[in-house]
Amino acid sequence: MQISPELKQRLQLVMIVAILVSGARLAYILYERHESRLELAKKQSTALNPDYYVTPKKLYPFDLKSARQLTQQPVWAKVGYANTYYPYDPARHHVDFSHEAGKLQPIEKLQIKDVISEDAPQSPGERQVMAVFEKDGRTYAFSIGSITGSGYKFYSDDMLFIQDPHELYKHWPADVWDAIDKHQVKPGMSELQADFAVGLGIPERSGEPGNRTVNYPNGGNPISVTYQNDKAVGIKAGAANQM
Repeated sequence: MQISPELKQRLQLVMIVAILVSGARLAYILYERHESRLELAKKQSTALNPDYYVTPKKLYPFDLKSARQLTQQPVWAKVGYANTYYPYDPARHHVDFSHEAGKLQPIEKLQIKDVISEDAPQSPGERQVMAVFEKDGRTYAFSIGSITGSGYKFYSDDMLFIQDPHELYKHWPADVWDAIDKHQVKPGMSELQADFAVGLGIPERSGEPGNRTVNYPNGGNPISVTYQNDKAVGIKAGAANQM
């Protein structure tokens, strides 16, 4: 049977569409397989790092009474040089917000004596929830949340460990913990270990976690640390230039 030119053209179009659809499906299948391999690689990488299995306990406070659970055990600052504390007068129950007394150091151990609320001139319209502690014979307080109207907002679970980080990360070698306790960064340390040692760092714009340079103010003694495969490979005094 002779095929008309019009029918022949339609058949060619159908074949082209079928090929395109088949190709698109194949591309999608290959993409799915690629993504599955990436996800598997991520899971395998995660499975090899015991840090990912550390799950610190949280208190989930919702008012002043529940926040006072912080007084029942020591706490440790999660991020060094990030949280400011102020002088506190226990007799007057007054926080002197006009004078900064210092910043919590990396993994600094504290014994919270009380949790109070106080009006702060820096935040009109809301009260600050303050954790009271003693240091070198003096009393201080730092903010762990706020109160607006009758609503509470707490940050303490993100700011403080309520378990000894030495126990949480007991799989870290003794020499790493020795460097952390001395607030030093040594070659081979991970970004997390360096954060524990010298506090909050500022990553340069290029790179990703574990493969980048991070500048640490380090309480006025800045250092710059370059990481490869989440290992410190370059440590320099003074912050590197920002990219």
